Amino acid sequence: MINVISFIVALGILVFVHELGHFLVAKRSGVKVERFSLGFPPKMIGKKIGNTEYCISWIPLGGYVKMAGENPDEEKEKWEPFEFLGKPAWQRGLIIVAGPVMNLLLAVVLFWGVVFFSGKEIVHYEKTTIGIVGKGTPAEKAGLKSGDQVISVNGVEVKNFNDMAQIIYKEVEKPITLKWKRGNEVYEAQVTTIKEKVQDENGKTKEVGKIGISPEFIIVRLNIFQAFIEGIGITVFITVESVKFLVGLFTGAASLKMVGGPIFIARTAGETAKLGLASFFSFIALLSVNLSIINILPIPVLDGGHILFLGLEKLRGKPLSLKQRAIIQQIGLAFLLVLIIYVSYNDILR
Repeated sequence: MINVISFIVALGILVFVHELGHFLVAKRSGVKVERFSLGFPPKMIGKKIGNTEYCISWIPLGGYVKMAGENPDEEKEKWEPFEFLGKPAWQRGLIIVAGPVMNLLLAVVLFWGVVFFSGKEIVHYEKTTIGIVGKGTPAEKAGLKSGDQVISVNGVEVKNFNDMAQIIYKEVEKPITLKWKRGNEVYEAQVTTIKEKVQDENGKTKEVGKIGISPEFIIVRLNIFQAFIEGIGITVFITVESVKFLVGLFTGAASLKMVGGPIFIARTAGETAKLGLASFFSFIALLSVNLSIINILPIPVLDGGHILFLGLEKLRGKPLSLKQRAIIQQIGLAFLLVLIIYVSYNDILR
């Protein structure tokens, strides 16, 4: 139940902010907004204020802003100034990109808040000092404690945490000999690793050995301005990495099996919610960045598809007919449905 509730809350925040971007810029541009809906029909509750009906609908898997002049069955020689297609292309472009931009801004704000209230975590991968020893893990049973410095693994001297981890990963459910230093004392013990399944960037599952330790880290408190800069930096980093992953999908360097669907998102939302607000909001921020990037892809139905329509309009010298747009969007919707089914199947296999 906590997974479902967390999923609905996370998705609700993301959709509301995204659609709010379209709504605000449309209103600012003088476009008549007929409906602002959180969720898809059938309508649960709604209230009309001015020319706009604000409603919450029963299917919590998205939302939409319905603007005047978007009816596929409606053809006109001339559009009214208050209609979407009555606006110049640059204004329509601003309305379209406002949604993804708002999602990026949401990520910055959430990361800003998390870093300001929780502090910035600096992990010392350059050392072999242990930060946390998991309860009930092979490391704890062997006597390892937080602050211990690992000297060698199976007689091989290790200089940093990543080198040490790579040696341990190769020994799956096998005994390894650890030597570590605590103060002026040196200890040595045999530790049997446990097996854990992980996925590489190609979507292939492999087994690695682990003993239940993590590197040393410190929490640095930042002022509100420093936290804001850090929030921007985290958002930019995640954006770049997400774009790299998308490029990898098209080039074959990454596998579609690595893409998570609704089931994966719901499960992760629940897990992060159990860890606390900082983890939950960080997960929402991560999703917000990915939603922004996915929405800008040139796929009909998505915001990027509408940008594509504007590009075609510029090339043709006139916009596509609404019926043409509707047909292309139906193709795009079919593609998205197939993709959702595929990633959901991957979720079930996980």
